[in-house]
Amino acid sequence: MQCVTNKGAGAGLRERKKQATRAALSEAAVRLAAEHGAENVTVEAISNAAGVSPRTFFNYFDSHDDVFVMMDPDVGERVRRAIRDAPAELSPLDAVREAMAAELAEVERRHEVWSLRAKVFQKSPHLLARGLGLHMAEERDLARTIARRIGPDGHSGQGGPDVHGGPGGPCEDADIELYPRLLAAVAGTAARVAIEHWYAHSPPLTFPEIFRDVFTHLSAGLPQPPAQTDDRPSDGRTTES
Repeated sequence: MQCVTNKGAGAGLRERKKQATRAALSEAAVRLAAEHGAENVTVEAISNAAGVSPRTFFNYFDSHDDVFVMMDPDVGERVRRAIRDAPAELSPLDAVREAMAAELAEVERRHEVWSLRAKVFQKSPHLLARGLGLHMAEERDLARTIARRIGPDGHSGQGGPDVHGGPGGPCEDADIELYPRLLAAVAGTAARVAIEHWYAHSPPLTFPEIFRDVFTHLSAGLPQPPAQTDDRPSDGRTTES
């Protein structure tokens, strides 16, 4: 048992070190690009700023552009795994909300870097286009996971694995029904709106709290909020949320 525990602890430590190195590389890249432009920042400069070798850089990213658009390539799989593992009694909407809110806490922690990254994308259209392509691929994967969770009978349940080529076969795009597609797209929009609101207004709420408020409006069917009174928060939240 001790050997197993030590092995697990070692694996956990290695994974944290890998995550720290990846974060250091992506942060160095974004900061350099914000100052000089992404096209003028080399792999060597990014590696030097992060304190690693260019060879180490290519252990984490396949190309120069990947460091900007793939800051955390595992986040999509973590969200999908959380949705698959969520209690069966949770509605698909609630399962998606909780899975994404848990990950969005990291965006709040690294908000300066994510804000700089958005500015880098604005100045580098090819990075923006590539980022949108990756976002669309992640959205399709999320829709597949939601479809598997709902199951073939249209009711909430575990629905089987959603791994391509795994048990039950791949779930091709043509087989994804309207609701999973819509929920996946709405979840991405909810995250974007929450980010924009948080940056613009700096309300006295955490980013995940704002994100959950967005889902509260969605769950209610998007009725117009009641007129604001003195006992209501200024950011538009209702006292029930």
